[in-house]
Formats: sequence, structure tokens, C-alpha cells
Amino acid sequence: MTKALVILSEGAEEMETVISVDVLRRGGIEVTVAGLEGSDPVLCSRDVRIVPDKALSDTTGIFDVVICPGGAKGAKNLAESPEVGSILQKQEKEGRYIAAICAAPIALASHKIAVGKSLTSHPSVKDKLVQAGYKYSEERVVQDGKLITSRGPGTTFEFALKIVEVLQGAEKANSLVNPMLLKL
Repeated sequence: MTKALVILSEGAEEMETVISVDVLRRGGIEVTVAGLEGSDPVLCSRDVRIVPDKALSDTTGIFDVVICPGGAKGAKNLAESPEVGSILQKQEKEGRYIAAICAAPIALASHKIAVGKSLTSHPSVKDKLVQAGYKYSEERVVQDGKLITSRGPGTTFEFALKIVEVLQGAEKANSLVNPMLLKL
């Protein structure tokens, strides 16, 4: 079974977390939501609490994709975490997918992941990413090899569908659009 790891940190953007998890599960991907600080409920950016499946420290195995939701504080926490850095570096070294949305690409820069590749992000962190050596795009979703990035809450469905597409095929991703009544 195809597996995804979503790293959930305090201050994460709720929509980016929940929509990504939901769409991936609809796409037949086994998703583990791992709490950066443990398995207790995580207070997100708009005061919604999300309960992780488990603590990141208790997460083992190989994941086809590691996903970093945004949110300014959540992204900062991911960028400052040595554990997140280790996971992302291993994922990159072993040639598996990494996906980050909104402000979360700053964690890629912080941990020296995919430097030089094309990506996008929330406009508020664009300058940091350009200064870190990335090729910046204004596209809503950008894929450069095994790196998938997106801009923010309003692009989350497209982001999640791109992940389903690369892991499960375009036919599977396209089959999810009509039942969700998406207008893309």
C-alpha cells in the first residue's frame, strides 16, 4: 500500500492538513498524521485542534511521500526541528517524494532539501526561498522531480490531487474530482 506521512506541528494551517489527509485517503493512500510534539491534540493556526494518529517520534517505516503543511508558526516549528530535518534528508537521499505547502517550504530551506529546484510557496516566504537558492514560481502547484509544492489554503485540493496523481496515477486523481464537486 502507498503510504504518506503528514507532519503536524502547533500552528499548522488546518485546511492544508485536513484537506490533504482527506484527499489522499480518498485516493487510496494510507496516511499517518504524526504530531511533532507528541500525540496530544495539536492547536492549529485558526484555533482548531487536530488529534495526530501518533507522535512523530513513534513513527517508523518507509513513506512514499512526506508532507509538510504550512501556517506561519507551524512552518517555523518544522524548520527548527532536527527530527524533521533528519526525516526530510533521508526521504530526499532515498529518492522519495517530499511535499510542502504555504509557508512550509521554509523547512526545506532550513534543512537544505532540494536546493536549486523549482518551487512555490505562500508569497510571504518567497524572498527567503529565493535567497536560499530555489527557482521560484508563481504557479499554484509546482512539481520538480520528487518535490511538490503549493501556495496556500486555496490551492490545497490541487496540491493533494497532484500527490495522488504522482503516487496513484492521473486516472485515480481525476476520479476524485467529480464526487467532491470540485471546480478546478
